[in-house]
Amino acid sequence: MAIAKAERLMNLALCLLGTGRALTKRELRTSIEAYLEVGSDDAFNRMFERDKDDLRELGMVIETVENLDGDVGYVARRDRNQLPPVTLDAEEAAALGLAAKVWQQARLAGAASGALQKLRAAGMPLEEDREAYSALEPRVPAGEAAFEPLMIACRDRRPVSFDYRKSNAARPGTRHVEPWALECWRGHWYLAGFDRDRGAVRVFRLSRIVGRVRSRSGTFTAEVPGQVAVRESVARWAGEHATGQARILLRAGAGYPLRARATVVSERDGGWDELEIPYGHGLGAWLAEFGPDVIVLEPAELRADVVDRLRAVAKG
Repeated sequence: MAIAKAERLMNLALCLLGTGRALTKRELRTSIEAYLEVGSDDAFNRMFERDKDDLRELGMVIETVENLDGDVGYVARRDRNQLPPVTLDAEEAAALGLAAKVWQQARLAGAASGALQKLRAAGMPLEEDREAYSALEPRVPAGEAAFEPLMIACRDRRPVSFDYRKSNAARPGTRHVEPWALECWRGHWYLAGFDRDRGAVRVFRLSRIVGRVRSRSGTFTAEVPGQVAVRESVARWAGEHATGQARILLRAGAGYPLRARATVVSERDGGWDELEIPYGHGLGAWLAEFGPDVIVLEPAELRADVVDRLRAVAKG
């Protein structure tokens, strides 16, 4: 729905900008395919008024012309809808180039590439400082199918629902969420938002979303905070804010993220290594993801937590 609306707004803007005279609503309706698909005149009028208001809110100057053969017309004059000249210094151009190179998946890759091409065509020196950042190859993977619909839902403040499988659950459960923000942390994407069923803020890992994300009607019921600390919440639940040390056995050659967290690593017989890692809330869920490659030695409550999670998955 959000993509269809964006396309409709773009077509309306092009119509208003692409003619030297004002166009009536009747002319616009016959020129834009999405309007032709609207059944009744009342539904079209409501849609057109919303679209016109949205374009104006985005900064487009739309003039109303009275007494146009008895009808009201609309026009967006090019001289009133032009951006001032864009100038970038070498550092700004380099930063923009890096930002565009980050996105390698999802539809943002094409948008970023197109934006750079337009700036180059306008004479922006995007390649002048290439040597300063050519050695850097940033990547932000966005391969999860849930990424794009959730990104749009966050932007449009639209509630969603999806099936979500927790690390200790054999089957997914449906979540009804007011999405706030997306953030990538340690190679995984997370969504922060208000879980309506639980009446509390929750963070969801996109790779655990099963099936498609379904958009829902209505408005948010919880206030969106000015700053959503996704990374801090995930770090806290993953044991980043540790309260102690845990000892685990890790199969040799496996679990590199755990090795990066370890404060002590020592070899053991039988193809195992012993690690000491910071222990905090949520560590059990993370360790369970490594399955048979991890054995928890201590503390006892962590070992019991991981065993319970693995047994719950096995029952499914």
